Amino acid sequence: MKLKTKLRLALTFLFAVILLLGGLSAWYLKKLSQEAQGILKDNYISLEYAHHMRDIVDNNNWNEEDFRIFENNLRQQEQNLTEVGEAAITQEMRAHFNAFKQTRDTSRLQLIHRQLSQITDINMQAIIRKNEQVKKTADSVYSYMVLIATICALVAFSFIINFPKTISEPIQQITDGLREISLRNYESRLGTNRSDELGEMAKAFNQMAQKLDEYEHSSLARVLFEKRRTETIINQMNDAIIGLDETNHLLFINSVSSEMLGLDASQVPGRYAPDLALKNDLLRTLLNDESSPKPLKIFANERESYFTKEILEVKNGDQRIGKVIILKNITPFHELDQAKTNFIATISHELKTPISSIKMSLRLLQDQRIGNLNDEQKHLLTQILEDSQRLLKITGELLDLSQVETGNIQLNFKTVQPQEMINMAVEAVRFLAEQKQIHFQVDLTPPLPAVQADLDKTVWVLMNFLSNALRHSPDHSTIQIQARLHEALHKVEISVKDEGKGIEEKYQQRIFDRYFQVPTQGQPKTGTGLGLAISKEFIETQRGSIGVESELGSGSRFWFQLPVA
Repeated sequence: MKLKTKLRLALTFLFAVILLLGGLSAWYLKKLSQEAQGILKDNYISLEYAHHMRDIVDNNNWNEEDFRIFENNLRQQEQNLTEVGEAAITQEMRAHFNAFKQTRDTSRLQLIHRQLSQITDINMQAIIRKNEQVKKTADSVYSYMVLIATICALVAFSFIINFPKTISEPIQQITDGLREISLRNYESRLGTNRSDELGEMAKAFNQMAQKLDEYEHSSLARVLFEKRRTETIINQMNDAIIGLDETNHLLFINSVSSEMLGLDASQVPGRYAPDLALKNDLLRTLLNDESSPKPLKIFANERESYFTKEILEVKNGDQRIGKVIILKNITPFHELDQAKTNFIATISHELKTPISSIKMSLRLLQDQRIGNLNDEQKHLLTQILEDSQRLLKITGELLDLSQVETGNIQLNFKTVQPQEMINMAVEAVRFLAEQKQIHFQVDLTPPLPAVQADLDKTVWVLMNFLSNALRHSPDHSTIQIQARLHEALHKVEISVKDEGKGIEEKYQQRIFDRYFQVPTQGQPKTGTGLGLAISKEFIETQRGSIGVESELGSGSRFWFQLPVA
């Protein structure tokens, strides 16, 4: 039988019980009411009539009003003759009353009084008899109602005990089965010896468990094989790899990271990474999501090694389910870079002295006290001097670059006025500006506080800005030099704007990279591409910032900001 049918039958039974009890109660109550009304109508009213007539007889006044009242009560009594013998007594009382009205014989009153007593006795006995009958009927009704109510209560109690159990037990079995499924126990099965909806649900559950069991056993070996293969690949990698879930619990670490962190790879999975990091400085550094451009120096393989940290977010759609931290070993590249830097520093230092000597010799050759030179010789000396100056500038930039790459930038901080730096840089390049007839327009927006900076290196940066502006500006143009205060940033900004052709937007992001030069469309390149890169390092080392704003056809504006002293 279907569960829906059982529920319908149970509710139908309860509805029938309610109708039965309500119908019987209404029928018996109506019957009791009718019997009570019969007593009131048949007997009690006759007693009232007899009482009124007896009062008139006892008073014995017999005025017109008394005759009228007695006549009315007698007439109503003649219309309410319900008991045996009551009609004959009432007729005799009518005859005596009519005779009394004619003769006023007092003996008639005694007869009337006796007949009223007989009527009263007859109705009183009828009331007692009918009251006993009503009582018996009430007792019967009570017995029947108690019996019917008891039977209905027993049946309802049986429903209360058994019917919920019929529904709850299968549901509890299904709940237990689902709990076992959640624990990956796919061998759990439910009984299917029912023919209702719960039986169909049990069959569907068993089919689901069977399919899951088949899938588990069919794919488990393949999954375990893939897992072992993935672990083998990760362990064979030279990079340190650490896997974490979305709650920062460790999933795995390979052999390289295990050795570096000093942790047992077999004991790590499931541990909360921040707890382990409390006693592991390297792990605490790796868990920091902030990226650093500088490589990490770690003692590994019995020597100092260098690693770059890379964090890969693992997502399932838009949901983050973990991350992987990769430490790439860049020690060989770092050693090569260090060797390159040392080589550049050594060569630059060694070249600087002979180039300076060449410049001094050239100036001596240009002195007329040594001898006169013809025009061709003067031209050659001028070219050699320019080349030597260019070589000296390149070697100076290479030396500065070696300081930047080794991190040995020596800064001499002091309080400097922005106008002082601008004047020094302008005087250094004024000769080149006069050659191209370029005018400097200086704008110092007051008030300008002093800045905390290294004077030589900051002037070098400003000279590099001015040199580039002179190189790319047309003759007879103007270069604007501006200094202003950014109160919100507590910094002073110094900028240089030229009237050159400008820089394309796609090159502006790389303009401060080492060795990068903007394409010149067939024109010969000048410089090494190191000036702006070194300028960036000098300014940022002083806790400042640097940038460029440019648009094709509108020139370029290079700026840097330094903190207020």
